[in-house]
Amino acid sequence: MILFQHLVDNTVKRFRSQIANLLTIMNLSLGGFAILSVLQGQLGITVALISAAAIFDSLDGKIARSLNIESELGKQLDSLCDIISFGVAPALLIYQSTIQHFGIAGSLTVILFIACGAIRLARFNVTESEGFFIGLPITAAGCILTASHLFNEIIPLPAFMFLILTLSFLMISHFQIRKM
Repeated sequence: MILFQHLVDNTVKRFRSQIANLLTIMNLSLGGFAILSVLQGQLGITVALISAAAIFDSLDGKIARSLNIESELGKQLDSLCDIISFGVAPALLIYQSTIQHFGIAGSLTVILFIACGAIRLARFNVTESEGFFIGLPITAAGCILTASHLFNEIIPLPAFMFLILTLSFLMISHFQIRKM
């Protein structure tokens, strides 16, 4: 009986330690489905999937801190998932819905957004910054870009190019934003 209890306790402890990572994987899954939705031309569903990914992204960190299960693995996993959900997926959404009309300039702008997001995440992973972010977090940039899609009938197309360039610059700039 003691062996069984030890096995159960160990299993519960392991599961508990992975709850935040499971939420992070949900973020990744939703980002992956968002990319597939863009490829299928289902842009409204893409917006919903990226929005849901943002919810899971905010939950994973809160859960990890509240359960005291933060880990270096979790931090790295979160960044890898964020580049998909808030870098690639929003960039493809805006490319498909608006800036593909700009040809190579639109393509380069999308690649710049993804690259700046990757730089932002890499810098976050190697920098200690208690209480603040350096540069605009990719989650915020990706959510702003995703939300802008809702206005693509009203916003002139060149404004999307400007928005992407601005968000790209803000992600790699060195200003500080207080963590909430």
